[in-house]
Amino acid sequence: MDNIKIGNLIYKLRKESGMTQLQLAEQMNISDKTVSKWERGLGCPEVSLLTELSQIFDVNLEKLLSGELDTNDILGGNMKKIKFYVCKNCGNIITSMTDTNVYCCGKKLNSLQINNADDNEKLNVEKIENDYYITTKHPMEREHYITFVALLNEDSIIIKKQYPEWDLQARIPILSHGKLIWYCNKHGLFYQKI
Repeated sequence: MDNIKIGNLIYKLRKESGMTQLQLAEQMNISDKTVSKWERGLGCPEVSLLTELSQIFDVNLEKLLSGELDTNDILGGNMKKIKFYVCKNCGNIITSMTDTNVYCCGKKLNSLQINNADDNEKLNVEKIENDYYITTKHPMEREHYITFVALLNEDSIIIKKQYPEWDLQARIPILSHGKLIWYCNKHGLFYQKI
């Protein structure tokens, strides 16, 4: 651990929060001299205080200990490079415009690699009125099923959550051309152009 980097980050976060050293110290039941010592790089917070400090500043504990907050680049353009994250424990679905640090159920999630579906894996898509009607012969069993279906184009995403032991039958409004994306809990993330 680099005391100076951590101290500089604590100083920066405290200033951004509009807090004095005394206010931070009182909130943590420590002395303002302790906060001053941290910010000057003469020591680091005790392990017992790190979780509270990360909660006060709403900062990831890992980033606090590294002394650096990474800033993502501002994105222009479209959503074609959207990232998907799925928690294996609870099924939570998270999307982001770039790779980012995502945690769920206490574990760090990695963005999913999206695969081009071959003819055997593709979903059935019909146009009914102003919707795509999506079905599949894919198993929808408790241990093996498609957890979501999404339609993605340049500026929009529509996600339809799916459930085990229910047939996959989803209607998604027709947007301009895009990708149909789905996630199989055993085989991963797939797409097909529609």
